[in-house]
Amino acid sequence: MILAGDIGGTNTRLAVFEIADQKPRLITEQTYPSREYNGLEAIVAKFLSEHPAKIARACFGVAGPVRDDKARTANLPWVIDGAQLAAVVGGPNVLLINDLEANAWGLSLLEDSDFLILNLGSPDPEGNGAIISAGTGLGEAGLIYENGRRRPFASEGGHADFAPRTELEVELLKFLMKETGHVSTERVLSGPGLVNVYRFLRDTGRFPEPAWLADEMQSSSTPAAVISRTALEGKSDLCNAAAEMMVSIYGAEAGNLALKMLATAGVYLGGGIAPKIAEKLKGAHFMDAFTDKGRMRPLLEAIPVRVVMNDQTALMGSAMRATFD
Repeated sequence: MILAGDIGGTNTRLAVFEIADQKPRLITEQTYPSREYNGLEAIVAKFLSEHPAKIARACFGVAGPVRDDKARTANLPWVIDGAQLAAVVGGPNVLLINDLEANAWGLSLLEDSDFLILNLGSPDPEGNGAIISAGTGLGEAGLIYENGRRRPFASEGGHADFAPRTELEVELLKFLMKETGHVSTERVLSGPGLVNVYRFLRDTGRFPEPAWLADEMQSSSTPAAVISRTALEGKSDLCNAAAEMMVSIYGAEAGNLALKMLATAGVYLGGGIAPKIAEKLKGAHFMDAFTDKGRMRPLLEAIPVRVVMNDQTALMGSAMRATFD
């Protein structure tokens, strides 16, 4: 039995898998609100008390950099220690990996029906791949082709500098610099990032905020969900403009990642946001920004782009990674 985890800033998902035909098969799964606990150890202990199992191996995908078997989560006040988790689990080696690395491991387990195609492209069977996931934060990872397979590796590219492409995005950068100093891409491409884009468009007077929308935003614990839902329903020009601006930023950053990784085998959009705004991603804004790379446009136009619609990808990827130890 393998204990696998997908540890995010909003939710922590744990599952027990068994290996069948060299692939993980789900036995049981549970989701916990991350911020209601003071650490991952408490969640793991609760899960194992509710779902007793003799665990042989464990692997957790963590939203943050992993060094020396420890991770300080970017969007939670946690320090996760592999040795402490091993004591809670009951002795087996516990592996900590970056959450986007876990997503990348899970890609090989998916079926064609688990993807939404944004660009069919012409995939290079021996090329590298990349995955970018906007959710509570922004994660990025690569898949390097070697010895006949693609090996995932982690990055913290979501915290690199936001690179504005238009005059409007330059103004967004200046708006946020006054508040935070350094502006990472995560500040504009994530759930909180969508709220930042919304505030920018509202506070600079570009779009009015009707009273009913202001009330919904103030009363909601997930204002980004209010923005995306309202945009998809066509109820607010402000929400629609915020969503479309973020989609364009998403496309541009995905294209940047494709160039840096030379991801000629494909770029994948994971995370919680992409499936929810799939209709927006299918519009022109995303792919226009993705391919708008000057002399590199032909290269970008040939790269397949897919949205990962299976929300168990990171869990399955963590389980898959555990089998290699």
